[in-house]
Amino acid sequence: MTVLLFAVTCGVAVGNVYFPQAVSPVLADGLGVPPGAAATVVTAVQLGYAAGIFLLVPLGDRFRHRPLLVTLLAVAALGLLCAAAAPGLPPLVAASAAVGVATVVAPLVGSMAAGLVPEERRGAVSGTLLSGSLGGMLLSRTFGGSLAEDLGWRAPYLLAAALTLTVALALARALPRAVAPVPSRQRYPALLAETVRLLRTEPQLRRSCCYQAAVFAGFSAVWTAVALLLTGPVHGLGAGAVGALALVNAVTMLCTPFAGRQVDRRGPDAVNAVAVLTVLVAAAVLLCGTRGGAVGLAALVAGTLLLDVGMQSGMVANQIRIYTLRAEVRSRLSTAYMTCAYLGGSLGSWAGTHAYGLAGWPAVSALLALLAAFPGGDLLLRRRRAALRETAPRKAAPGKAAPREAAFAESAPREAALTEAAPPKATPRKATRRNTGR
Repeated sequence: MTVLLFAVTCGVAVGNVYFPQAVSPVLADGLGVPPGAAATVVTAVQLGYAAGIFLLVPLGDRFRHRPLLVTLLAVAALGLLCAAAAPGLPPLVAASAAVGVATVVAPLVGSMAAGLVPEERRGAVSGTLLSGSLGGMLLSRTFGGSLAEDLGWRAPYLLAAALTLTVALALARALPRAVAPVPSRQRYPALLAETVRLLRTEPQLRRSCCYQAAVFAGFSAVWTAVALLLTGPVHGLGAGAVGALALVNAVTMLCTPFAGRQVDRRGPDAVNAVAVLTVLVAAAVLLCGTRGGAVGLAALVAGTLLLDVGMQSGMVANQIRIYTLRAEVRSRLSTAYMTCAYLGGSLGSWAGTHAYGLAGWPAVSALLALLAAFPGGDLLLRRRRAALRETAPRKAAPGKAAPREAAFAESAPREAALTEAAPPKATPRKATRRNTGR
């Protein structure tokens, strides 16, 4: 039940970041502003979320988790209420930025859960938490847009505030008084500097950050450009088609617990390899989305499903890899990882939009394949090196001689001992000379 509560918490918190994407068209009509100006609300909450990850998540290594999580959720709920009551666009943008900064509880919950469960269960628990986060990301866009169309743009903010407060009260009652295994006494600037230092000194952290940044960039590029494809002349659908596609992809939440169990059994690299291969197959399937009609829609559904499965499975593997490094800095490790992942996602959204404008949907599919090839090539290179290290001892193991050399090495001490024990014998020629001299 605690893990389920953690998953719901992650879903509600992440949903606060993504539901404004579906609400912004209705918001533009309600406030009487252009759609481009209303989109600044989405930008504000995402920039606030990125800033909150870097500025607040490291505090999970210093303060108790329960009061920290409850306080952040309460502040996020207050920001959502202020957004719902905003009389114009500038106050709404400011309130949205505050919501983004305070709703960064998902990385904190992930690092906390990793410290509360045994090592052999971290993969399964992390997969469950990721399912909650992705469920909030996908479902909030679908139901947020529908609620805004029926009851106005303020209704999703009020509902999000109520859900956030409910989760905060549940955590206040259910969470143990847990602290970090070795609470840090570093000052706040030192905590922020530690995040950068960990990126420089931990190779496995850099691996996970690069892998996830590349795949998440491709994920963001596809989901940014697919709206342009669906509403363009090829398919000629409305904006609701994007929400419907996101709702179909919500079934991929079921794959992350399975991926977590596979990480526990086979290790992160094996799951990373399967995830990258899945993303490459998704790129090939998505290329058929340019055909239009039922075939094109089926290709988009199948391709985005494969893409979501690959991205989510790789995220579980990358998180488990960093959670096994150092328990006392787990929140700062999550800070570095999530910051790099969202930086890659932001760049991917920009690149996907420009690729679609330059060469259409085939360029977006090629961009996805190119981004996935980077971690795939690194994994292949590491596997080849590991195979060479395994075969090297068969040729000449360090510290051991070859069979013939080993036999000689074993017989040499015995021969030396016999030589030292036996008295020297005079040769017949030398004896003749001694007799002649007398």
